[in-house]
Amino acid sequence: MESLKKHLECLKLCGDETESHNQILESLNGVLLALAEDMHRCSSLLRDSGIFPALARILERNPRCAVKAAQVLAEIAKNEEMKKLCIEADLVLILVPQLKSTDEEMLLHTGRAIGRICYEKRDLQEELVKLGVITSLVRILTEYPENEALTRVDLLALCNLADLDSAKEALSKTNVAELLVKQLRRAEKHERLELIIEVLQALVQNDALKMQLVETGVHEALSEILLRLQGSLRAEDTLIVKAASDLIVSLLLGDGNCIRMVQLGIVHQLLDLLEKHMDNGDVSIQHAALSALRNFAIPVANKIQMLEEGVAERIKMLLRSEMPPVQFKLLGTLRMLTDGQAEAAEILGQDTTLLNTVVQWCNSKDQAGVCGEANRLLASLLSHSRSQEVVKAIQQAQGVKHLVSMTTSEHVIMQNEALIALAIASAISLEVLEDSFKETKLVQNLHKLLQDERTGPEVKYNSMSLLCNLLNSGDLRQEIEEDNFKETLETLCSYSNACVVNQAVMTLQILKDKTQKTRLSSP
Repeated sequence: MESLKKHLECLKLCGDETESHNQILESLNGVLLALAEDMHRCSSLLRDSGIFPALARILERNPRCAVKAAQVLAEIAKNEEMKKLCIEADLVLILVPQLKSTDEEMLLHTGRAIGRICYEKRDLQEELVKLGVITSLVRILTEYPENEALTRVDLLALCNLADLDSAKEALSKTNVAELLVKQLRRAEKHERLELIIEVLQALVQNDALKMQLVETGVHEALSEILLRLQGSLRAEDTLIVKAASDLIVSLLLGDGNCIRMVQLGIVHQLLDLLEKHMDNGDVSIQHAALSALRNFAIPVANKIQMLEEGVAERIKMLLRSEMPPVQFKLLGTLRMLTDGQAEAAEILGQDTTLLNTVVQWCNSKDQAGVCGEANRLLASLLSHSRSQEVVKAIQQAQGVKHLVSMTTSEHVIMQNEALIALAIASAISLEVLEDSFKETKLVQNLHKLLQDERTGPEVKYNSMSLLCNLLNSGDLRQEIEEDNFKETLETLCSYSNACVVNQAVMTLQILKDKTQKTRLSSP
């Protein structure tokens, strides 16, 4: 301790550049040695010594001794009480300019000192961003990617700052995404992988940075890590797999830039990822990729591009999966792709293998989600193709009965989708569907919907639209007359909804006209 006192006194007196560099370096080394031996005992001496102004002077005026001074500060800042003194002495403001140095050792010690002083101190961290520290951190990562110790300090700093919106904004104007993906690909140690993934997880909360990461292929790098560690039972490998999986999920979901992502070709990369993880891969990745695919298929521009690039065909190949959640999302993606796309709906609607699979899943009563989505896909193929060939193909695959059953679903949206699809199909090819309608008692189902007070106005309206088409069949019209629809329609003519009233009046008139014509034509 006596030796430490002498060194501190020397530094206090020898703060300017005219003093002996050797003497200053000897005293700085003496302080480092004392700190290494007993930090706690040194703290009281340091607190009363006035060393902080001396260290500040050395950093500003004595380039030959500045590196060692930064190292001393980095060691002192390990102590919580000493951090406060560093802050009070404005040492952070003096340290920040040192991050522009080209001396790797200076960068290392300065980075450590700043990181320790500012750890979990949000006000100071915000100030660092204002002082332009982000630019310095990105420069270091660019110029010294092979320096493991310096890169680690740099990544820790990014990790500490990345939660700040101001830091993310500053980072979005740099090439940090590219640099981090390069670091991710070359990282081998678990600690380094965890650190990089933690930084990335914070950055993907920013839309601009997320897009940059996608452009640089971060999901591919993460997928490679998952494939490398797949099946490992080591605890550290499991943690990395979990972190990488969570990051992929964050990348794929909730993105407002899905058109741009499709333009960048991420859909095929997702499909590659799915194919690799389909049989025994990470379930969370499967769900994230499938949800993203479905979301990507919503914008019209994406539908067109995805269909042109053969995405529907690749999705059909994945339908071999025996996992209900996967089946559910694949069906939903196909339904999104065909929405408003007549040509695609017509092609898929005539694919015998696909239709047989979908109809089979319509019977999956123990998997309500898959069953419902399969029914909705059938309805979508009919509604958007408006094709006689699709009507015939679905009839031959025995899918019509499922659509008739769908009209009585507990979900209103599914009821309406089924009623609209059957109305379109019956307008196109009633003769093809007539027998199925009779076997499934469609007429009786419609009557129940119209009579039930709980049935909503839209379902009533669509039921009557379908009923009008059914009146063009002699046999079905006879069923309608025998089931006394006339009375029900007359009641609906005074319904509370104007659209329903108008449709009821029109349907009743058509029924009367058809009945009268039949009587007049009878011998």
